[in-house]
Amino acid sequence: MDDPALFGEVAAANSLSDVFAKGGRPRVALNVVAFPLSCEPIEVLQSILQGGQRKVIEAGAILAGGHSVEDREPKYGLVVFGEARRDDIWRIDGAEEGDILILTKPLGTGLISTAAKVDMAKAEHMNAAVESMRRLNDLPLKLDDISKSYIHACTDVTGFGLAGHLFNMLSSKGLSAEIYTKHLPVIPGALEYAEEGFVPGGGYRNRKLYAPQIGGLDEISPAEAELLFDPQTSGGLLLAVHPEGSEMILAACRASGWHDAAAIGRFIRGDGEIAVKTQP
Repeated sequence: MDDPALFGEVAAANSLSDVFAKGGRPRVALNVVAFPLSCEPIEVLQSILQGGQRKVIEAGAILAGGHSVEDREPKYGLVVFGEARRDDIWRIDGAEEGDILILTKPLGTGLISTAAKVDMAKAEHMNAAVESMRRLNDLPLKLDDISKSYIHACTDVTGFGLAGHLFNMLSSKGLSAEIYTKHLPVIPGALEYAEEGFVPGGGYRNRKLYAPQIGGLDEISPAEAELLFDPQTSGGLLLAVHPEGSEMILAACRASGWHDAAAIGRFIRGDGEIAVKTQP
């Protein structure tokens, strides 16, 4: 990503997501910056910080300062403090048997970014990935209390990929999950780059960790399988939703700008495995 302001926006959106994934509202943010002042102009740093500040303001929070060090490579993120009513906090392990699995953003940022690093990604594909990454996961600010009551659990999909973060949701209660690959929302171009072998290092690590616990991988294409392991930057929210509220939540997502939001699977009784199917 060559635009420093966009870099700042994506990094800030990624940081703010942790509060949104708990059903919370960000209140205060602090910059955490590493920057090579000896070889990069100060204007680059200013653009990064301005991009981050835009997202903090968009989230309704206050930027209250931060900390910076000099380093050989630019690094940027936020420490975010948020709040939520105790009874409204979305737990990662609150899913129940029969809950519908909803993903709010499309997959593929890791695959597209890897292709872009060697100038093999089409501009329209990279632009779509950036637009997805810079989009806030501010769903808790868009839902009314009735809609929120249908959400039993939530996490955000980042470095461990869809499979890794879904396994975290299965850490208790004797649940397993089904994923329907034909229902997965995908950024245009991502499957093409997976087929061409533009898989990030994190994708290989995720596959090694999680593939042995996933059934049905031999029934889908290798490219589709890569979507399960692709590490996301500022990926979407992964929600466990009571079946009676799933259409309501999907409608609210789409009305609020998450046009790719989709029901991608469900929770079933089991011992913590994931079963992959093309369709229900």
